Amino acid sequence: MSAGDSTIRNEPLQIDDITVIDKGKVKKAVTAAALGNAMEWFDFGVYGFVAFALGKVFFPEASPSVQTIAALATFSVPFLVRPLGGVFFGVMGDRFGRQKVLSATIILMAVSTFCIGLIPSYDSIGLLAPILLLLCKLAQGFSVGGEYTGAAVFVAEFAPDRKRGFLSSWLDFGSIAGFVLGAGVVVVLSSILGEARFLEWGWRVPFFLAAPLGLIGLYLRHAAEETPAFTEQLERMEKEDQDAVGSAPRISFKEIVGRYWRSLLACVGIVLVTNVTYYMLLTYMPTYLSHNLHYSEDHGVLIIIVVMIGMLFVQPVVGWASDRVGRRPFIAAGSLGLLVGAVPAFHLITSGNIGLIFVGLLLLAVLLNCLIGVMASTLPAMFPTRVRYSALATAFNISVIICGVTPTAAAWLVEVTGDLMMPAYYLMAVALVGLLTAWLMRETANRPLRGDTPNASSRREARELLQQAYDHIEASVGDLDVQIEGLQAKIDDLQQRKQVLVDRHPDLV
Repeated sequence: MSAGDSTIRNEPLQIDDITVIDKGKVKKAVTAAALGNAMEWFDFGVYGFVAFALGKVFFPEASPSVQTIAALATFSVPFLVRPLGGVFFGVMGDRFGRQKVLSATIILMAVSTFCIGLIPSYDSIGLLAPILLLLCKLAQGFSVGGEYTGAAVFVAEFAPDRKRGFLSSWLDFGSIAGFVLGAGVVVVLSSILGEARFLEWGWRVPFFLAAPLGLIGLYLRHAAEETPAFTEQLERMEKEDQDAVGSAPRISFKEIVGRYWRSLLACVGIVLVTNVTYYMLLTYMPTYLSHNLHYSEDHGVLIIIVVMIGMLFVQPVVGWASDRVGRRPFIAAGSLGLLVGAVPAFHLITSGNIGLIFVGLLLLAVLLNCLIGVMASTLPAMFPTRVRYSALATAFNISVIICGVTPTAAAWLVEVTGDLMMPAYYLMAVALVGLLTAWLMRETANRPLRGDTPNASSRREARELLQQAYDHIEASVGDLDVQIEGLQAKIDDLQQRKQVLVDRHPDLV
């Protein structure tokens, strides 16, 4: 705990200072956050898998290659407004609470996604069609700016310290499940309707499904309670200053950068390596398989669906294991795997053999699991409660601007160079960032969130955590005693040197 993280305690830590989290509340919080995240990534999944159709519907006069790049660019442009959404919803989340803001983000996400299905084609209204598509995507980008980070904070603040990795991993389980659902809907519709009717109106149906999904997510989030950490923060503010309750945290972004620069850099590094890999595999790869490797759209999508279903089983296992061995080993392993395995994986993907293609994609998927399995539990632990949402949302979404151009950049690089290995080189570059981040970051597993008191899942676990806290305090006091002794020796040495000089001066004796 650093200075300024929370009010300094002058009394001994007691058993009642450790929050025992109700299992029912944890389950409700995880479900509400994961379902909302699933809806967010349902849209991203649908958009990636129907990019070929959107290119023909909204950019019909362009060549097939330009159609694909234009459709993917429309996917990437909204990432430019995500930092604005992150700052706005982050400040609101630190001011009014996580639960209220998450209810607002899911409404905006559902409405903007639903509206995409209503946009007429280019043949009907001309240039206005792609403009309306871009506006809807910008609204999505703004809402998503507060969605993932808010959900990660929400789950992390509810989770017991010893289970935070496992419980937070379900957040990205929701992401993958949303992708699977989106992809599955696209495959079923295109198979039943055929390409002509799918291009005519079938592509709209997946976007219309956002409405019922959004209502379900809104109900669950509205029913969930505010997190214990934020409630405790409000109680501290009430004791310090009644007028401070409901006001924005009195700390500027400049102060956040100055005080938490190491956490911000670690956040940026983790987000870059994780999300670039995410978008490369789950958003760009269907287009890569169909456009560059000339597989049918349905064939390529089916392969990705099978890979993602496999990821669903691995995701909670990684989260569970990270509670035992730590988060850093998984970030390092995933990054190192990408560095040495990206090129071999793409050689398998471009081999023309279905079995080898699947193995190549599965290799990338397992490495991605190593990263997303720990991201949601790692990031919120880096910042104290009063700035956790705003600081994390800002850093996360600035990083995501770079990540969001991944599908467009990869498609453009392959088109310009004619080299099918360009996506692999792209992944190797971000893998270096991941390795550096894993080396520099602090371990957060099995520790309280920064500046917070410990969370336990039972009274017995609370007593164990209290003893661990006492042991840590004793060890820290011992370390400080050693440091004080070292400083005292230096002070004595300086005093002796001073006295030697004083003795040599007649007026100072």
